[in-house]
Amino acid sequence: MKKPVVALVGRPNVGKSTIFNKIMGKKISIIEDTPGVTRDRVYGSASYKNYKFHLIDTGGIELGNDSFNNEIKVQATLAVDEADIVVFVVDGKEGLTSDDFLVRDMLKKVSDKVIVAINKCDSKKIKDNEYDFYELGFDKMVKVSGEQGTGIYDLLDLITNNFPIYEEEVDNTKVKFSIIGRPNVGKSSLVNAILNEDRVIVSSVAGTTRDAIDTEFNYNNEKYVVIDTAGMRKKGKVYENIEKYSLLRSLKAIDRSDVCVLVIDASEGIIEHDKHIAGYAIEAGKAIVIAVNKWDLIEDKENAMKKWKQDIMSDFAFISYAKVVFLSAKTKKRIHTLMPEVLSAHENSKKEIKTSLLNNVIRDAYELNLPPSYKGKRLKIYFASQVRTMPPTFNIEVNSKGLVHFSYERYLENKIRESFDFSGTPIVINFKNKEEK
Repeated sequence: MKKPVVALVGRPNVGKSTIFNKIMGKKISIIEDTPGVTRDRVYGSASYKNYKFHLIDTGGIELGNDSFNNEIKVQATLAVDEADIVVFVVDGKEGLTSDDFLVRDMLKKVSDKVIVAINKCDSKKIKDNEYDFYELGFDKMVKVSGEQGTGIYDLLDLITNNFPIYEEEVDNTKVKFSIIGRPNVGKSSLVNAILNEDRVIVSSVAGTTRDAIDTEFNYNNEKYVVIDTAGMRKKGKVYENIEKYSLLRSLKAIDRSDVCVLVIDASEGIIEHDKHIAGYAIEAGKAIVIAVNKWDLIEDKENAMKKWKQDIMSDFAFISYAKVVFLSAKTKKRIHTLMPEVLSAHENSKKEIKTSLLNNVIRDAYELNLPPSYKGKRLKIYFASQVRTMPPTFNIEVNSKGLVHFSYERYLENKIRESFDFSGTPIVINFKNKEEK
């Protein structure tokens, strides 16, 4: 099922990033006491009780030299168009400003999905301003302190009030893969090339204006679904070319995918945003294939391919298991290399390992390289088992999970990968104390 989208909107410096981080439970956005300083990640997948939703901190969407008024307009427009719930953050310490009323005016048409969060309620000054916020004209209002965490659960109760309890859909009938990546790397061209290469399109279904396009097609007499995240671009919208906006489309598509194909532009090279998008796919536990597109523009292809593989190993070290294909959506050269890797990554994400074999590998790895002792204690491993697939997830019972160093966890993951082919898919290792259920 699709996760609802929640957007934090408001003028600069009201504390959107602080609230975002508090809900996410980890420090993700950069926070400084300067308007417009949020420059890091602005999207997250949040959970509360039995609910899951995408959370957007719109303050992270920048427009370069444009005025803050224009920036606020972009944020509010995005929220209105994309979000199921809009959290309108205001500053309880400073009170209302003309910028707050600017945001209010743009949110009026979706007032039924607006929650006003009066932030900085730990300030004594809030008593002077508290009743002013009723001027905004929205029914749902809650006092919070992003800094202290006060009222955050009340806010989350309001946000999730009408959300469905999240249940992962299991559809084993068709493999779904999404084409993700920055704008203008050739995602739609790649989709067209896949569909036009001796294939029969069974059906083409456009989602709502907020969804990517799913297209069913045949490949080797089997049905598959490709999800084009570039398909529903809104022409003429002021935020059309904002890269971080494109990430929201990717997030929604990632949720519905079994495999993600990350498209990179061979003529531009790897940029930071490519890594961000890959990171979201991995956090969602999805299998991944890297497709270097526009390969027709590269002259010395043999040497370029070696260099590209080195660069990918360096820049995408966190997904060193991903397979890489080089192709041209425009000329359809090497298009045939993509689907086999997509299917291989999917098969590996569903792979189940016998408990006895897994324990042999873990035991041998342990004896080959004993973990270092810490304060006279050494990590002991008792038992390992695979508890789920997509992605393959393993529980390892230990004497104390506090003794697990991240480098030793990485060592065990490498040993598992050496013994079993998990190329193309992340794997998850959970360490549990022996008495834990």
